[in-house]
Amino acid sequence: MTQALLEDLDIAVLLPCYNEAQTIADVVTGFRAALPTARIYVYDNNSTDTTALRAALAGATVVRERRQGKGNVVRRMFSDIEADIYLMADGDGTYAASDAPELVRTLITEGADMVVGTRRGVHADAGRQGHAFGNRIFNVLYRSLFGSDFSDIFSGYRAFSRRFAKSFPAVSGGFEIETEMSVHASRLRLPVAELELDYGRRPEGSHSKLSTFRDGGKILWMFAMLMKETRPFTFFGAISGGFMGLSLVFMAPVLLAYFQTGLVDRMPTWIFSLVLMMISFLVFSAGMILDSLARARAEQLRIHYMNLPAGHAGHRRPAHAAEDLSARSRAA
Repeated sequence: MTQALLEDLDIAVLLPCYNEAQTIADVVTGFRAALPTARIYVYDNNSTDTTALRAALAGATVVRERRQGKGNVVRRMFSDIEADIYLMADGDGTYAASDAPELVRTLITEGADMVVGTRRGVHADAGRQGHAFGNRIFNVLYRSLFGSDFSDIFSGYRAFSRRFAKSFPAVSGGFEIETEMSVHASRLRLPVAELELDYGRRPEGSHSKLSTFRDGGKILWMFAMLMKETRPFTFFGAISGGFMGLSLVFMAPVLLAYFQTGLVDRMPTWIFSLVLMMISFLVFSAGMILDSLARARAEQLRIHYMNLPAGHAGHRRPAHAAEDLSARSRAA
């Protein structure tokens, strides 16, 4: 990609941060060098250190988001900022800013709405062995539930088209946001691409904000909720099958005794098994109805996506919008 093409694009680099004072200045400087014409935004998520000050001194526009959690920050960034291309990375220095032009080039040449920078070597060094194991398990689970579009659903280094950013509902509050992005793209069958990139280590003294079990539980819960919302027939069908199987377990000995003696000698068990079977049918019916509603919602999201301007160029952020955001940043 030529420098002239980069200069013609309105690119916004988005850096959600929480207590990254040790690394944020170098990260901002790196992206300013890699994408000289891009606007750099640091969204400070209630940091208790000097993250905001160091980011501002390095040349970034700093905005404070008071609702804790990466999902809340991403939702705010996508709603606040107008651009042709959005590039999101972490403020911990684990993603190389020098790879940013390649992510942007891939987004344009592939005609994609999202490019994910998959992390080379993340399983060998993910901060903790628990994180590496969780990455493997959740990526396998994602591919079995939602499709094989992505091999690293937790990567925080991504490039987005304006269409994606403005059509993404962003309901997650925390680190589950990357999973929700991936499901959104798979659900609407948006054009996506992956680019394998090196994944760096945090510098000495910088610590991951992830909790292996707490955040792992949240992500697992998000998987379940996204299944319920996007694939309700499969979700409720599995629950219905469980109730039906349990009903048959209780029903079988009663039926066996009936065929042998002509009598139902365990009436409470028989009634209980019928109740379980009725619940199974009700849950199955609910799944069928909700599946139709989910398809209608997906169609509406697709229509909204199609109504947004196509292409990666041609939209320039008005000067007054930039001034408004800058004023809000100073006020925050």
